[in-house]
Amino acid sequence: MDGTLVDSRAYHWRSWQEALGAEGVAVTEGQFLATFGRRNDAILRQWLEPEATPERIRRVGDEKEAAYRRIVERSGLAPLPGVADWVRSLGDAGWRQAVASSAPCVNVEVVLRVIGLESRFGALVAAEDVRHGKPDPEVFLIAAERLGVPPERCIVVEDVEHGIEAAHRAGMRAVGVGGVAAGDLVVGSLADLPDDAFDLLLESR
Repeated sequence: MDGTLVDSRAYHWRSWQEALGAEGVAVTEGQFLATFGRRNDAILRQWLEPEATPERIRRVGDEKEAAYRRIVERSGLAPLPGVADWVRSLGDAGWRQAVASSAPCVNVEVVLRVIGLESRFGALVAAEDVRHGKPDPEVFLIAAERLGVPPERCIVVEDVEHGIEAAHRAGMRAVGVGGVAAGDLVVGSLADLPDDAFDLLLESR
């Protein structure tokens, strides 16, 4: 979702600053960028050491996500270039679509509602649904199961290397967007994809 459907990186950075500032913890923007797209528990175990108790990890993570939702609701979001057109055209053509995210489910729901695409996805998989974060393939395998589609018939859109790795470990093709170089097809944005891109990736299996 983050980096593929929307560009909310700045919102995540602001919400981390707010939640960590209340704890007297400072991280650099470089540290933030190095962990973007990973699960909060994995991030906070690293940032809060040596005081990364399960209770503190849960509390700070919850505070950060609440701050993020407030910012999204207040400031709004727009889909990244090409996203709305592809989501609608794929859905109209009969493709089953899911959001598979390391974010909490309520975040996913808020973002999809704000960008007006909440009715377009047949399944949502979020942080609460998995035990292992990317590059483990669990999140994508659960999404495929919920859609009723075998992994080898799935195509993932990702903007980070560990997401592409997770897709490949799941046996899926992957489109890399926004500069990530490891995908089976790599573009700057979904607006750059040719009209038959998803069909060709599926046929290439």
